Amino acid sequence: MVQNRNKLIKLFIGNISNAIIHEVLEKAINDSEISDRYQKEINVSFNNAKEYREKINPKDSPLPEKDIKHIKNQIRNNVTNKLKQRISQGYENINLDLIEGLIDKFLKNTNMI
Repeated sequence: MVQNRNKLIKLFIGNISNAIIHEVLEKAINDSEISDRYQKEINVSFNNAKEYREKINPKDSPLPEKDIKHIKNQIRNNVTNKLKQRISQGYENINLDLIEGLIDKFLKNTNMI
């Protein structure tokens, strides 16, 4: 059971990270067509993350503080690294200061914290 739980947490982290990355990218762009694609990706990733969240433990009960810290650190690292990679590829107007607030927003919306 622990292996499945760890796998579910990894999948949750990956989907939440992807949603946060696309949210930051959406805010950095002025093109409505690309913005719509980012919004679709945010919705798909967030919905997948919610499904994994429900499988990790009962959705109405929060995770232990140790797990939450681990998850937040993993998400922060994933998002920061991916956005820095995008910046090095020439993406502009990416605001890395949005990451912390979005992590909290998405984790609250999935009843993680």
